[in-house]
Amino acid sequence: MSRKTLILGLETSCDDTSAAVVLNGRTVLSNVVSSQDSFHLRFGGVVPEIASRHHLEIINPVIDEALSKAGVAFRDLDGIAVSYGPGLVGSLLVGVSVAKALAFSLELPLAAVNHLEGHIYANFLTGATISFPLLCLVVSGGHTSLLYMEGHGQIEILGRTRDDAAGEVFDKVARALGLGFPGGPVIDKLAQQGEAAAFSFPRALMGEEGKLDFSFSGVKTAVLNCIRRETEKGGQVRTADLAAAFQEAVVEVLVEKSLMAARQRGMTRQFLLAGGVAANGELRRKLRQKLESVNMELIHPPVELCTDNGAMIAAAGYYYLRQGRRASWDLNAVPNLELEGA
Repeated sequence: MSRKTLILGLETSCDDTSAAVVLNGRTVLSNVVSSQDSFHLRFGGVVPEIASRHHLEIINPVIDEALSKAGVAFRDLDGIAVSYGPGLVGSLLVGVSVAKALAFSLELPLAAVNHLEGHIYANFLTGATISFPLLCLVVSGGHTSLLYMEGHGQIEILGRTRDDAAGEVFDKVARALGLGFPGGPVIDKLAQQGEAAAFSFPRALMGEEGKLDFSFSGVKTAVLNCIRRETEKGGQVRTADLAAAFQEAVVEVLVEKSLMAARQRGMTRQFLLAGGVAANGELRRKLRQKLESVNMELIHPPVELCTDNGAMIAAAGYYYLRQGRRASWDLNAVPNLELEGA
């Protein structure tokens, strides 16, 4: 690959349509994201059929805008990268089909990027100097995983959720409280006005020393039951207090498991935070505080790169292609794709 390598990244794994141009896996020249939140708001969650149809309508204009903002043309590109899983199969197919068509017609190499690995590489777009080995917490609407990385493409899964992901329970609790969709940002903001000590919610698997898996279905059920009891009493649900107590329960588990992983791995120097829930202010604050106490540096993307975006896919695609990880023309969407370990 040339010294100046331009990668076009496409991301359509769920309900955001995004295209981005990234230089050498580190510099974002453009990152266009078309959100579908307004289309799914009244349903309280993403409707797969609506999501895939909207991707079809908007993906070409999004690509055109990404190229225009970057000041480049198709002929200037050195590769195409696309998220091919995990995600919603209909949504993924839109991005995969467009990426294959572009790569074939432009005679460019194609990188098939694991969506979760893409989230990790959003950290490489922060300007931080990142060195291996490192630990990473990927926490989003569909996934919660603790990872250890020896190098590019060398990933060891230390722990993952056994049921609901952290972001998923944020959305479900927000819906139960009538706060709208997506739930993470609104709960994060509302919790700042509440008193976390007003309610006590469970922290699952915290007693299993050395175990790095997560479980959030219990705290979700406890919060939903609490809302029901408060409603049955005929009084007003203390929304801010409940949001604060719920968020504290989830954040405490994420932080403590992260510190447990650091101890098991001999305290590597850097810790990466990635995924949509990485935008949560309380999680960032408490995780940074705990990591600094053991001389570890926390690195996380800016808010706009925490949620799904093409820039992270382009960044990961750059390193994929450097390693010769080139996709074939029979590439397909894989909705239940797992991270590949070392």
